[in-house]
Amino acid sequence: MKAPGSYQELAELLRSRLPKLVSGQLRIAHLLLADPEGTAYRGITEAARLLEVRESSVTRFANSLGLPGYPDIMELCRAWVAEQAQVARRAEHAGEAEPGGLLSATLEQEQTNLARTFGHLERASWLRAVELVARAPRVHVMGLRECRPVADLAAQRLGEILPAVHQLGGGSLPDELKELREDELLVVFSVRRYAADTVRVAGYAKETGLPVVALTDNAASPLVEFAEVGLFAETSGVSHRRSLTALTALTQALITEVAIELGDPKPDHRLLDTLHFYY
Repeated sequence: MKAPGSYQELAELLRSRLPKLVSGQLRIAHLLLADPEGTAYRGITEAARLLEVRESSVTRFANSLGLPGYPDIMELCRAWVAEQAQVARRAEHAGEAEPGGLLSATLEQEQTNLARTFGHLERASWLRAVELVARAPRVHVMGLRECRPVADLAAQRLGEILPAVHQLGGGSLPDELKELREDELLVVFSVRRYAADTVRVAGYAKETGLPVVALTDNAASPLVEFAEVGLFAETSGVSHRRSLTALTALTQALITEVAIELGDPKPDHRLLDTLHFYY
């Protein structure tokens, strides 16, 4: 087996193996996916303590990936952190010395995020997500904090093509959750750091019998545990702030695919036109 030569290759390998990993291995994989920054400088002793596994288990896990040992995982993460820092520095120092430098750095990062997001999509997961959304008698949508605008967009666009769409998170959650029914669907949005209420609602939906479609940033997201389908978007930004461009594009692509599945119905704007809502 060819050993991963970059953190991106490591993450792709880990994602492909997640369904087959046992508990201790799964915890290791989740930590590597969720916290490459910490892994870059976290020694094997600290990692083993944090994961509640033996150091030898961490070493064997690295070996199973084709790497000589855990320090090689750290090195891949360090290279990734350095790469992200370089992009950030280019953006920070673009300013007067290089007009448009920030725009160029942003364009480069967003193109990379989009390419990785759509390049790594699993076709089976994508088709299942489309099927769940298109066939649900009612779709509930939730996204909080920085993901709220993406959830707003999803709720609005889905409301134009589906018979019943309900957005959660605008009022008292206990009251809103009373509206969830077993044969309906929950679509959730969250990226690191994950909104606790969004994770709790996803867990509640699964307990209630609702399938969950999660649009998030990686397979180690806590939403994945409760989701029938997880779709992942790259969120690296040119600074310490995460980018939601790829997540938004993924959301729009999903809604467009659902519309096509339903015969591409046109939004009914008659009431809005009657009220002269648009110029």
